[in-house]
Amino acid sequence: MTLKVCLAGATGWAGSALARAIAQADDVELVAGISRQHAGKRLGQVLGVPGLEAMLCSSAKEALKTPCDVFVEYTRPEVAKANVSAAIRHGANVVIGTSGLSDEDLHELGNLALEHNVAVLAVGNFSLAAVVLSKCAELAAKYLPQWEIIDYAAAKKPDAPSGTTRELAYKLSKIRSPKIDIPIDQTKGPKETRGANLNGMQVHSIRLPGYVLSAE
Repeated sequence: MTLKVCLAGATGWAGSALARAIAQADDVELVAGISRQHAGKRLGQVLGVPGLEAMLCSSAKEALKTPCDVFVEYTRPEVAKANVSAAIRHGANVVIGTSGLSDEDLHELGNLALEHNVAVLAVGNFSLAAVVLSKCAELAAKYLPQWEIIDYAAAKKPDAPSGTTRELAYKLSKIRSPKIDIPIDQTKGPKETRGANLNGMQVHSIRLPGYVLSAE
């Protein structure tokens, strides 16, 4: 059985890499893609990959006119939720690679998926190193009383904290909340310097040229 995929963000950095991988797969077919900049063109024409005949569309609504089994979301936070909602309502299973969706967004999309009996997998970072980081942090949180999270990314990354850091904070909150010796509201000096509180822990996002996505 060939799995039919619709790829949102098909010409972006991550999406184009995924499209090229799909082109090499025997059991997966890319049937439609979303790219407002290249709408109306064949994906293979844009990426220079022979055999990728999927038509690029300007919106999820248009792309989903072509039936698919899985909708892969790799665009931007401001459009991701609408794209995923449209895919769920069309009965497609969804993989969300876009970071920056809030916990409320993900909860809402999860409920919508249950209503339509489809699956949604939200993964802010597919890196093996990110998985190892998360598992090590979860283990440490069981024994260490205090911690904070520092989130690094390039200057042009629009969402803060990153999806990787947001997911990490959520997972750690399920273990326990870190101890804070001096409450934030008792800080002497600008309270903003202590970072933002996310799921009960302090998070500091740094956005500067030269950084790649990382967390500690």
